[in-house]
Amino acid sequence: MDFEFNDEQKMFRNMAREFTERHVKPHVKEVEKEKRFFREVLVEAAPLGLLGITAPQEYGGLQADRISYCCVLEEIAKVSTTAATIVGVQNSFSETPILEWGTPEQKNKYIPRLIRGEILGCLGVTEPNHGSDPASMETMAIRDGNGWVVNGAKMFTTGAVVADICTTAAQTDRSLKHRGIFAFVVEKGTPGFNPREVPGTLGLHGFPTSEISFQNCRVPDENMLGKVGDGFKVFMSGLDDARLLVCAVSVGIAQGCIDACIEYAQQRQQFGKPIGNFQLIQAKVADMVVEMEAARLLAYRAATLMDQGLRGRVETSYCKLFGSEMVQRVTYNAIQIHGGYGYIDEYPVERHFRDARALTIVEGTSDIHRLSIGRHHIGINAFV
Repeated sequence: MDFEFNDEQKMFRNMAREFTERHVKPHVKEVEKEKRFFREVLVEAAPLGLLGITAPQEYGGLQADRISYCCVLEEIAKVSTTAATIVGVQNSFSETPILEWGTPEQKNKYIPRLIRGEILGCLGVTEPNHGSDPASMETMAIRDGNGWVVNGAKMFTTGAVVADICTTAAQTDRSLKHRGIFAFVVEKGTPGFNPREVPGTLGLHGFPTSEISFQNCRVPDENMLGKVGDGFKVFMSGLDDARLLVCAVSVGIAQGCIDACIEYAQQRQQFGKPIGNFQLIQAKVADMVVEMEAARLLAYRAATLMDQGLRGRVETSYCKLFGSEMVQRVTYNAIQIHGGYGYIDEYPVERHFRDARALTIVEGTSDIHRLSIGRHHIGINAFV
């Protein structure tokens, strides 16, 4: 693409490309077949600083800009959506809420260890009966001395079953809706905190989707992020970064599919010549490339605004909606170009197609983003 990267951004892109070739690509098929946690990503990414890309240097982070972050996710997602998601969850879900809302003690306790890969984090927001309407969450917290007793459940929490800490939220008074929510960090092994893998997912086989039950789980005040009423803002801070993550991963998947299609179109023969000579194939590739580049620039725009200290909530919604929808079309066309071979796991487009399907659902469905964007532009101030 023609985007002018600075030297640091080029360095991150090259680092991520080398990391992916050496430590991700050799394990992808094995992880997919065994459906095991892709732990090699954590082990090998940590020494490079890829688990703390935008985190402050005082905690061991690289304090890079978010375009560099996007570059890293794109390069990894070209080969493995799962690996890119693991890196993204650690940076966005695990670290951002604590960095923005945690006390100095909480930051010192968790952030350096997250960056070093000594612990893995996750963010639990969705519930069995509530996804796009978090203000109606049913997980309840009752005040008890110098802490809270939490009961309820979370659903579709990426990585909870292998995580060491979970940032999540509970309601203290349902009549207050979002103003009654508080966020907290709960550690693995806490009595009453019970994560369990959700089996049978369509894709992302190397990073287990989980459900969590809270059964009289005691959370001390020292584990609270912010105060009662801040919970909605706490997990939205993580979701803003995560929506940028989704777009960057979508761009990476699309680029991986385009690369695979170009190689296949140059080799596959029909009617005595490579299928890349046919205008219909060329048109499909052209559409894929243009849509991917548009999504990439939307991501970089949102990243730039966030680096300027603006949350860019509307812009992250733009890029998340367009990017996640774009990659559905690109992966569909990638399979069409590969024909029957696209339907088997010999080629990467089959896995990309399955992994990409989650991206229109996570971090706000496409429908809720369309609703929010439409309401925003019509003048109804209810952006989520």
